[in-house]
Amino acid sequence: MKISIGNDHAGPDYKLAIVKHLESKGIEVINHGTDTFDSVDYPDFVHPVANDVENGVVDFGIIICGSGNGVAMSVNKHQKVRAALCWIKEIAVLARQHNDANIISLPARYTSIQQCIEMVDAFLNTAFEGGRHQNRVNKIACK
Repeated sequence: MKISIGNDHAGPDYKLAIVKHLESKGIEVINHGTDTFDSVDYPDFVHPVANDVENGVVDFGIIICGSGNGVAMSVNKHQKVRAALCWIKEIAVLARQHNDANIISLPARYTSIQQCIEMVDAFLNTAFEGGRHQNRVNKIACK
């Protein structure tokens, strides 16, 4: 499995912990995020994640900012991206099962690092159910 990750200044410590966790499981990670707490413009660090997902360079993406909203709004402009803002593990599971989400958005200022690692694990280990959900997913992108 290969993952692309991006973050703004609210999430360098989250990103580093997630990357370490994923790499310990043998998962390759492409890092597009900032490593400092100096203020940056989050779109600059998450559009590359969306591009990786859209172009099939990676299996999934992970994006992190303070609320998770700004980064999710940014990447969801990409036609082949379905980013889900997740606050608890159960939402991460449903985002994969029902929405075939391919990027998880994490709110660093409202969740702990451990919660985020658990959400990432749940997200990556949950399959899309397809079936009745497939028609709905097919209608998400603007055509």
